[in-house]
Amino acid sequence: MKYLSALITWLLLAADASASSLEQSLLKLDPEERSHQACIARGIDVINQANKRLRVDRLKTSIFSRAKFDGTLVTSNGGAVRSNHRWYKLSFTCSVTKDQMKAVSFDYRLGNEIPKNEWEDLGLWE
Repeated sequence: MKYLSALITWLLLAADASASSLEQSLLKLDPEERSHQACIARGIDVINQANKRLRVDRLKTSIFSRAKFDGTLVTSNGGAVRSNHRWYKLSFTCSVTKDQMKAVSFDYRLGNEIPKNEWEDLGLWE
């Protein structure tokens, strides 16, 4: 039991250090990129929770057109998500905190599958 307690303590400390390290890394990014990263993390989580058949593991904010950033709002009409080794068009609106460290909402619309023969030109991969 003593070893289990020590292991749990070590895991909790490692998780805190990892979270702290992630926060420190995010703070080094400019506000727009930090917002994009927060929205990517939130978007993957929201889409996976809403669509159990999808297993999104990548989200790109600016594939067909550049996402727009306005302080605490990221809007994209030209993004994409990857699920089960296939890419799909994505439009979304994402709100972030004032420090751009966390996404607080993510509303989206999935589009059609992107044909594999277009992936290379768009910078997508399997």
